[in-house]
Amino acid sequence: MTTKDIAPPQHIAFIMDGNGRWAKDRLLPRVAGHAKGAAQVRQLIKNCARRGIGYVTLYAFSTENWARPSDEVSALMSLFLKYLSSEVDEMRDNGVRLRVLGDTSGFSQAIQDAIARAESSTAHNDRLHLNVAANYGGRAELVHAVRKWMVANPNADPALFDEASISNHLQTGNMPAPDLLVRTGGECRISNFLLWQTAYTELYFTDTLWPAFDASALDQAILWYHTRERRFGKTSEQVQVST
Repeated sequence: MTTKDIAPPQHIAFIMDGNGRWAKDRLLPRVAGHAKGAAQVRQLIKNCARRGIGYVTLYAFSTENWARPSDEVSALMSLFLKYLSSEVDEMRDNGVRLRVLGDTSGFSQAIQDAIARAESSTAHNDRLHLNVAANYGGRAELVHAVRKWMVANPNADPALFDEASISNHLQTGNMPAPDLLVRTGGECRISNFLLWQTAYTELYFTDTLWPAFDASALDQAILWYHTRERRFGKTSEQVQVST
């Protein structure tokens, strides 16, 4: 079986881990690994679009990543600004809609302006929805969603607060939940990423470092996904009857 024979997941989320180790293995500075990883993003988007995947969410920079060495953070910010500036025309022309998830107020004004331009320029595209989670944390997003609901409903009965109250106020509120989450680099945790949205997501962990995550590695992840039985709390027998 190949990925041409099966329907792709509607939404894949990626934790892009291993840039630093990729560079270290080649006796290069960590920033070289991040640069290679950023280049890999461009190819991933093309590979996902070719396979008919409608939503891709990338964990680019977490709220905790600010604690990294200052020179590395500075290099990551430069790469982010460069990516936003250099890729927007190609995304616009190829039907990719870009959205940045997270607290963008934490970035420099130049990055905030570049985000606004990229989101505006691609706003009408719908071939592939690309979400870049930057200065993002799943716990912070949940806190923000609850606060938004409280502001919108200052006198509401707390009994009216339900799961939809949170879902509708998340930054991903109008998107399908990820079907598949891929983490590269060999670690087996989700690191505060899409905590609410991944409640029933299939989790795929691979030792492949992010700069080496090519089309073949993507196909392996998709094929693995199709070996999974997605029950959503039901029994196997119930799922089999309904399919």
